Amino acid sequence: MDYRDYIESNSEIMLGKPVIKGTRITVALILKKLSEGAKHEDIISGYPAITAPAINAALAYASDVVANETLISAA
Repeated sequence: MDYRDYIESNSEIMLGKPVIKGTRITVALILKKLSEGAKHEDIISGYPAITAPAINAALAYASDVVANETLISAA
């Protein structure tokens, strides 16, 4: 799966934060809901424009961002 099929970033939508294409639902919101224990079905029920593949795309996007993150030592 290519998360770019589901995720977009446009400076005119949600200040350029990554969102599910065709919505104003941010990847951050989906990740927050999942971290609070929501299941895919809960998110889809609360946000009918979201699909299971879109949720998986949000996870794949987050994984890619973290994998390419540069860590800076505090010391």
